[in-house]
Amino acid sequence: MALMCVIALFALITAQCARASPPNYVLLFADDLGYGDLGCFGHPSSLTPNLDRLAAHGLRFTDFYVTSPVCSPSRAALLTGRYQTRSGIYPGVLYPASKGGLPLNETTVAEVLKSKGYTTAIVGKWHLGFGLNGTYLPTRQGFDNYLGIPYSHDQGPCQNLTCFPPDVKCYGFCDQDVVTVPLMFNENIKQQPADFLQLEKAYSEFASQFINDAVRSNRPFFLYYPSHHTHYPQYAGADYAGKSPRGPFGDALMEFDGTVGKILLTLEETGVINNTLIFFTGDNGPELMRKSRGGNAGLMKCGKGTTYEGGMREPAIAYWPGSIQPGVTRALASSLDILPTFAKLAGATLPDVQLDGVDMTNILMNHGASERQTIFYYPVSPSEKYSVFAVRWKNFKAHYYTQGALHSDSTPDSNCSSLFLKRHNPPLLYNLEADPSENYNLDSTKWDSVLKQIQAIKEQFEASMVFGESEIAKGRDSALEPCCIPNCTPKPTCCRCTSAL
Repeated sequence: MALMCVIALFALITAQCARASPPNYVLLFADDLGYGDLGCFGHPSSLTPNLDRLAAHGLRFTDFYVTSPVCSPSRAALLTGRYQTRSGIYPGVLYPASKGGLPLNETTVAEVLKSKGYTTAIVGKWHLGFGLNGTYLPTRQGFDNYLGIPYSHDQGPCQNLTCFPPDVKCYGFCDQDVVTVPLMFNENIKQQPADFLQLEKAYSEFASQFINDAVRSNRPFFLYYPSHHTHYPQYAGADYAGKSPRGPFGDALMEFDGTVGKILLTLEETGVINNTLIFFTGDNGPELMRKSRGGNAGLMKCGKGTTYEGGMREPAIAYWPGSIQPGVTRALASSLDILPTFAKLAGATLPDVQLDGVDMTNILMNHGASERQTIFYYPVSPSEKYSVFAVRWKNFKAHYYTQGALHSDSTPDSNCSSLFLKRHNPPLLYNLEADPSENYNLDSTKWDSVLKQIQAIKEQFEASMVFGESEIAKGRDSALEPCCIPNCTPKPTCCRCTSAL
C-alpha cells in the first residue's frame, strides 16, 4: 500500500511538472477545405479517422472564421494575428514571380515563440512570398526548419506530372509558362518538380524527425503543417490512392489525415502528447468550380472567393489531452486568435503592434465565453473605398456588399458565381444561429436596432484600420521564379532537378 501511494504521488508530481513546462504546439492548416468536408463535421463518405479522433476527444468549434476567402491573405493573418490589410497581403494571392511577400517587419507566431526558447518548423505550403534570393521564405520569418513548396502546388504546369499511382497524370493543366513547383529544404531547392507521390511521406518523416529532435534536446517546439491537401489538383501516394469512397478528393483528404495520424503517433511515442496543444483549421472555403473535386461547404452558402459563410467559416478543432475537455463550442473565434492564445500559454510577450486577435484560453480551458463578438469579412480584393463587405456581431451578420467568384461557380445558387458587385442599403441581415445558410433576409424595419449596432461597430473598426502598402501590387518579375539551376536557359523548362526524398 505504501509503495502504491509513493507511485501515485510520483505520477502526480510528474504530471504537475510537465504541465508547468511550456506547451508544445502543432498547428494543422488544410487548403481549400470546406466546412462540410470532414466526417466529424457531417460528411457521409469522407474517411478522416485521425481528425475525427481529435474532434471526439478535443474541442470542436462550430463558429470559427478565417480572414479571407483565398490563400495568401488568410495565411498572413493566421501567422501574424493581424488582418491582411495591415500587412499588405492583398489583393488576391502571391505568385512564384511576385516581388513582394509578407513584410519582414511583421512578427509571426514563430518569432513570438522563439523569444521563449522554442524550436520551430514548417512543413508544407508557405504561400507568403519567395522574393529575391529567398527574401520572404519561412526561414526569414522565425522558422528554424522548412520543407515544402513555397506557394500553391497548382502555380506551375502540372499536366505532365503524376498525381496518383502508378502514373495517373494530374487533373487539369494548372498555371502555364512558369517553372514547375519546387520542393524546398530550408532555402535550397531539393527537387523540381516535386514528386507528389512521395511528398506526404517526406513531410511526415520530416515532422517526426523535428519532434524527436526537439524532445531529445528538451526544447519546447512549434510545428506548423500547412498542407497542400485538398487544393486542386488533388494527389495521393500509394497508401491512399483509390482507398476513399469519395474519389480523388477523398483520397487526398485521407492522405492529409494520414499525415496527421503519423504526427500524433510521434507525439505519443516521444511522451509529449499530454503537453502538446494541437489546433486544426483550414485557410478558406472549398473551390466549388471543381465540382466533385472541389470540396463541400455543408450548410454554408457558396465557397472560396466569397464573403458568404462557405468562403470563410472553417472547421476547427483544439486537442490537448488532460487540459482541454472534450466537447463542442459555439463561441465565436478566428484564425487571428491563434497568435495571442499561443503567446499567452507560452508566457510570451505580444508584438508591439495593432493586433486583431484575442486570447482564446477561456474557450479552450473552460469551454467559456469568447472575448470576440465580431467578425469582419474582407473580399479577395479589399480596398479602402469599399472596406469590409460584411460584419458578424454575435449571431447576426450584415452584408453591405456581396459578390460571387469563379472559384464558387457550378452551384445552382447564382449569388455564388455572379461577378457583379452588389451594394445593399439597408444591408442584408441574417441570424446565423437560425439560418446558417443565409437564406432568409430579416426585415430591416424590425431589426433596426441590430443594424445600428453593427453599423457603429463597423465604423469604429474601419477608423482603426490602416492599410499597409500592397505587396501584391508590387508586381512580378519572372527572374524571381525559383529555379534549381540558376541562370539556365531556356527558362522555365530548364529548371529541372531530381533527388531522392
